[in-house]
Amino acid sequence: MNIVIIGDGKVGYKLARQLSAEDYDVTMIDNNEKKLRFAIDRLDISCVPGDGADAEVQKMADVPHADLVIACTSADECNMLSCLIAKKLGAKHTIARVRNPVYFNQIGLLKEDLHLSMAVNPELSMADEIRRILLFPDASKIETFVKGRVELLEYPVTAGSRFIGLTLAKMYSEFQIKVLVCAVEHGDEVIIPDGDYEIREGDRLHLTASHREIESFFKLYGKHKEKIRKVIICGGGRVAYYLAKKLSNLRMQIKIIEKDEERCEQLCEMLPKVTIICGDATDHDLLIEEGVEEANAFIALTGMDEENIILALFAKSQGTEKIVAKVNEDRRARMVEEFGIDSIVSAKTVTADSILSYVRARKNSQRSANIETMYQLVDEKVEALEFIIKNETEYTGIPLKELQLRSNNLIACIARRRQIIIPSGNDCIEPGDSVIVVTMDRRVEDITDILM
Repeated sequence: MNIVIIGDGKVGYKLARQLSAEDYDVTMIDNNEKKLRFAIDRLDISCVPGDGADAEVQKMADVPHADLVIACTSADECNMLSCLIAKKLGAKHTIARVRNPVYFNQIGLLKEDLHLSMAVNPELSMADEIRRILLFPDASKIETFVKGRVELLEYPVTAGSRFIGLTLAKMYSEFQIKVLVCAVEHGDEVIIPDGDYEIREGDRLHLTASHREIESFFKLYGKHKEKIRKVIICGGGRVAYYLAKKLSNLRMQIKIIEKDEERCEQLCEMLPKVTIICGDATDHDLLIEEGVEEANAFIALTGMDEENIILALFAKSQGTEKIVAKVNEDRRARMVEEFGIDSIVSAKTVTADSILSYVRARKNSQRSANIETMYQLVDEKVEALEFIIKNETEYTGIPLKELQLRSNNLIACIARRRQIIIPSGNDCIEPGDSVIVVTMDRRVEDITDILM
């Protein structure tokens, strides 16, 4: 599969690294030759210097024979134009990153004319992720499958948890919890556990269940964090706009602190239900004055990782229970988690996950199951994939206990019409099901790939 990526920024580089590691033929286009040299020295890819919206440059990158063109420069207009030109030259499929709310709100009208296969809005996706985290403040991260009906979340086991010392089998039987622990992270150790695994303090459990069962789980066994009502958001960019709009509809009290006066005026017009404070969020006196000690949640969304880390640590020192920080650099994200800030969000990660889902779906379109959704977990060591079973195969209608799975693979959930099944050995996969697989094998493209 030949893939051309236009734009060697954070998202473009991450996509190139992951796609080349999976043996796709990747070519990257960018104006910055220094960035391209950095990429070509570290990745098994081809590079073409030049403007991605230039038809001649696209021809040099062999766009006319590309299976997929991904335009992810910092300019929406360039991305949309590049995709239109690529399609005219003969590229089979195109994906554009579109961040401006004005453009994205009209993408339904533009998509057909631009011949886009997919449009990705990283800021909107990140706002959705933060909203889910705030609805379940006990969780560190939450991903969704089956159009939001199934959730996969990360739950840190802290001192005093009633689960410490229990095996997973005992936890399931004793508490009758309709959830499944599909991965465990402890320090640098990552496993897909069986029922004999004993829960330890410091574990990060990755749980999957229906939305209703997750609610019941936290109501009965969570740490009883206070429901989020007051939220302070530092930084007034696009993520803050999308997030504040979503949270104000949930009747939360929202304050946005933004130092650019012109942007504050825009936000006041766009978000009449939100309090906009014009000031520097790194001014600790201002944060205290605006009630950081009384806030249930503190969201650091400035344009600098370092600022977000410092702000998150200050909010933690003031006793704010739920803290979310935007940290795009992977190494910094790992460092922040060690400081106890467990909810980290990244625009490049949510963008890469959605695009990789599409790439895998195109690659396996002729196989027995289509990939609908994909997320990378635990620092990209684990993948969770949602397959839609298209027809009868060698594994449908057979009890799961009779299917031999390869090691480090797990069938975590089956969605059948309106029913969400946390599978036992007696359950079967049927045509039409959505099946969620959790795997430590980076090359799973079909259910058959996890079977022995």
